[in-house]
Amino acid sequence: MRPFRTVPARRLAGAATIALLLGTVPLLSGTPAASAAPPARCSDDPTARLGSVPTPENVLGFPLGAGQERVVTNDEVRAYLGAVDRASNRVVTGVMTTSVLGQPLPYAVVSNERHVRPAALREIADDVRDLRDPRRTSARTAARTAKDSPAIVWVTANVHGGEKSGADAALKTLYELAAGLSCAVAQRNDNLVTIIVPTQNPDGRDATRRQNEFGFDLNRDWFARTQQETDGKLELLRRYPPQVFIDAHEMGGRQYFFPPNADPIHHEIAGEAVDWINRIGEANKAGFGFNGACDETVTTECYFNYDTYDMFFMGYGDTVPTTGFGAAGMTYEKGSASTVGDRVQQQFHTQWSTLGWAAANKREVLDGYFDIWTDALAQGRAGTLEPNEVVQPTNEVQFPVPDLSIRSYFLLPDRQLADVRQLVERLRRMDVEVYEVQKATRVPTARVFGGRSATNVTVPKGAYWIPMDQPQKHWIQAIMGEDPYVPFPYFYDVSSWSNPLLMGVNTIYTPDAVRPRAELVRKVSGGRVGAARPWGSYTYPLDSAAAAELTFTLLGRGVPLVRDLATGGVAIPAAKVSRTVDGLAASLGVALTPGGQPAGTRLDLPDVGLFQGTGISTTSGSHGEARYVLGKRWGLDLTPVTTADINDNTEAFTGRTVLLVPDGSSATGGLTAAGQANLRDWIGQGHTYLGLRNEGTRVARAAGLTSTTEKTKPADYLVIGSHLRVNVDHNSPVALGRPAEDFEFNNSDPILTPSTTGTNVLSYPTGDTFWANGYTVGADTLKGTAAVVDEPTGAGRAVLFAFNPLFRAYNESGLHLVANALLYPPGAPDARRAPGADAARASAAAAPVTADLGGGWRPITIQVAASDLNRTRAIVERFTSAAQTSVKGGSAYVVIPNPQGLQADEHPFARDLVRALRDARVPLRSVVA
Repeated sequence: MRPFRTVPARRLAGAATIALLLGTVPLLSGTPAASAAPPARCSDDPTARLGSVPTPENVLGFPLGAGQERVVTNDEVRAYLGAVDRASNRVVTGVMTTSVLGQPLPYAVVSNERHVRPAALREIADDVRDLRDPRRTSARTAARTAKDSPAIVWVTANVHGGEKSGADAALKTLYELAAGLSCAVAQRNDNLVTIIVPTQNPDGRDATRRQNEFGFDLNRDWFARTQQETDGKLELLRRYPPQVFIDAHEMGGRQYFFPPNADPIHHEIAGEAVDWINRIGEANKAGFGFNGACDETVTTECYFNYDTYDMFFMGYGDTVPTTGFGAAGMTYEKGSASTVGDRVQQQFHTQWSTLGWAAANKREVLDGYFDIWTDALAQGRAGTLEPNEVVQPTNEVQFPVPDLSIRSYFLLPDRQLADVRQLVERLRRMDVEVYEVQKATRVPTARVFGGRSATNVTVPKGAYWIPMDQPQKHWIQAIMGEDPYVPFPYFYDVSSWSNPLLMGVNTIYTPDAVRPRAELVRKVSGGRVGAARPWGSYTYPLDSAAAAELTFTLLGRGVPLVRDLATGGVAIPAAKVSRTVDGLAASLGVALTPGGQPAGTRLDLPDVGLFQGTGISTTSGSHGEARYVLGKRWGLDLTPVTTADINDNTEAFTGRTVLLVPDGSSATGGLTAAGQANLRDWIGQGHTYLGLRNEGTRVARAAGLTSTTEKTKPADYLVIGSHLRVNVDHNSPVALGRPAEDFEFNNSDPILTPSTTGTNVLSYPTGDTFWANGYTVGADTLKGTAAVVDEPTGAGRAVLFAFNPLFRAYNESGLHLVANALLYPPGAPDARRAPGADAARASAAAAPVTADLGGGWRPITIQVAASDLNRTRAIVERFTSAAQTSVKGGSAYVVIPNPQGLQADEHPFARDLVRALRDARVPLRSVVA
C-alpha cells in the first residue's frame, strides 16, 4: 500500500510560455465590502450569527436539517441563494449554466468580505491556477501562495435528481458561512473560498428522477461533457480549480458513506489527493455524530467507509476533480430511507467537517497541490506511469500497471479527422496542451492502439502531438490510455473509456523523447481549405460523428448534398457554402475541400420514428440517448411510435422512413403477428429498421427479419465495458468511411451468431487479431460472432447492433455507424429477401429467447472459490431467490438478475449483499455490479 501521507520531494522546472485558459462564466451579483479593514475579532460563542443574514426559516418557512419535514424546491433554492447574496458581503452568486429545460444552475461563492471582492477573487483564482503549472511558478512563489492565499473548496450536490438532501444541506452550509460570527466560521472563511452548487440537475430534481431530461446519468458524463449541465460546471471548475471537492449523493438504506474509498483507485490519481481524502474521512468520523460507525449492532444512522464507492472510472464527480484538477474529490452518500431532517443534518455534518479540515490544513494542502503538478511534469518528462495500488487493508494488487514508458501520444490525421479534432478540443478544454505537427517526424518505437507495435513510424504533417511533459500528465493518461489497468476486479461501472478507442481514431504512443516541429493548437481547424469555382463543390469525408452532425444539420437547413457511395465523401454545391456553413464546418473540425461539379447519390433527411412501446424506458438508456444525439445534436424530428401504432399500421408508423428501436426489456416489443407482418411489409417498401442491443435485435428476430441468434454466455463470461477489435465488411453502406479494422465498445452485450441472410458489417476476428482491453474473462466466446448486421428485406433493410452505439453519446465510432444507417441509400428490392417467410429467419424467430438478466445495463456477478459456493449461496438467499449459480475452473459464479438495469448505487441490495459477504469473510475473486 502506498504511504499516502509521505509527501514527494519537490522538483523544479523551467518557465512556460503557454497560458492556461480561463473560465468565462461571469458572476451575476454580489455585495462588495466597503473597505479593506481587518476582520473583527471572532466570537467564542458557536451560535453567534449576524441578524442581517436571513435564516432558512425566514425565507423558506422551515428549518434545514433537524426538524425539517420536506425538501427544498428548485425555486426555493434560487430564492434562498438570492436572499443571502443580497444580505451578506461574504457572498456573491452566479449561474454556471442552464439545464436542458432552461432552468438556471446557480452557485454561490462564500469567503470573508475581502476575498469575495471581484479583483481579489480573480487574484485568488489566478494564484491557484498558477500552482497548476510549475513551469511558470517558482517554488518560492508557490510557497508564498500557500501561506497567503485561501484554498478553494467546492460543495456540490444533487447530480442525481432524486437525491435531494445534499442540496438542502449545502444551503445550510451557506447560511452558516454567511452569517456565523464564531471562530470556527472565521477560520473557514479566512482560509477558504467555498463554491456552493446546491443542485447540478434541477430538471431531475423536479421530476424526482436520477437522470437529466435526456435520460443521462450526469455522474457518468464528466470526461465527455455531452450534457450542458456538465459542460457548464467544468468551465466553472476551470475558473476556480478546487483543492477539495464534495459531491453529495443519496443511496438506499439509512446509513452514510464517506471515504476512504473502496478499491479500485485509478493509478494516475496522485498520492497527495488520496492522503487528503483519507484524512478528511477521519475528520468526518469525528464530526458525524448520530450513531457513529456502523457495526454488527449499529446498522442505522451510522457511517461506513472502504465499501462500494470506488475511484476508477473517469466519469464521476470524484475521479475527475481528483485526476483532472488535483483535488481531494469525494463522493458522500446518505441513505434515502432516513427522515428528511436526518438526511440533511448528516449531509451538513460532513460538509462542515470537511470545510473545517480544509481550513485547518489549507497551507499544507496548497503546498501539496503544487507538488502534484510538479511531480506530474517530472513523470511526463521521464515517461513514467504511476503504479497500481490499493487502499483497502484486505486487498492486494492483482493486476499491476505494466512496465511501460509513455512520453508522447500522436493522433494521426489519415482518417476520422473531424473526430480527431473533436478529441483535441476535449483535451484542450481540460487545459491539455496539444500541438499540430508541421513537418513529418520519425518515431523509432511506437505502440499502435489495439495491442500492436511498430518501428520507425512516420508521423505526417497535420498529426496532433500530445506530449506527456506537461502538468496535465495524469489526466492525459487517464482518458487517453489504451487500457486503464485496473488493479483489483471490482467494477461499479465500465472497465475502459479510452477516448481514441471510443472515437475509433488512429493513435500511437511512444517511449521515445521525440520533439517534432509543431505549433500549439489554439482553436479547432476546419471549414474551407481553398476556393471552389462557382459551378463546383466543396467535399468532405463523411467518416466521423462530427461529419455526421454537419451532414444532418445541413440537410435540416435544406442544403442539397450528394454522397459518393464508393468513397463515402459528401459534396455541397459551392454556391450553398455560405459563411454560416463554413463556420459550422469549422466548429466541428470538418475540412471542406474544393472540387468539381457535385456528383453522387442524393442524401435525404430521414424521417425517424422512435419506438417507445412495450419494454422501453423513456427516461433513461438508449431512448434518451437517441433523443439527445438524433434530436438535439443532429436536429432530426423524432416521432414517437408505440406498439399499437405498428400493430394497427397507423400513420405515426407508416409515415416514417426509419424506425429506431432502442434497447429495452421486451423480446417482441408487444407486437402481434399482424404487427410483425406490418413491420416486414413496411421495411420491404424501402424503409430502414434500426435495432439496438437487446430489445432492438430481439424484436427484429421475433418478426423474422434476421437469421442471427443469441449465443448463451458461459458461466465465467465477463466483458465489462471493454473495447474489442472488429473486422469491417464494406459490402454494406453502413460501413462507409470506417477502416478495415475498427473498435467496438461491449458492455456485456448479447452475443449474436453471424447472419446467413445479410451482411455482417462488424464481426469479431477469429484468429490472432482478436484483441480486447479493460477487464474481460472468457471474451474468446465472441470470436467469429457479429456486432452489427445488415439484413435486407425487399427494398429495405434491418440494421441491428448487438451493442448500444449511442452509449452515453461518447461512442463516436458507433454514432457514425448509426448515421450511415439513417442515410442508407435507396436500392432495388432484393429478390432473395422478400418480405415473406424465410427458412433461416423463421428458424431464428423460433429459437428460445435468451433471458435478459441485465436490462439496459448488466446483471450483478460475484465470483468466489468453488469451495465457498454453499455459504455464498446461503448469504445471497437472504437477499434474493432469483440468483443463478454455476461452477467452472475452481470458481463459482453467482449471477443476480438486474432486469431494470439499475446502477449499483441505486440497486436495492447490491451494496448490502457485498458487505454481508465480506463480513462473513468470504473471499471475493471479483465483483461486477
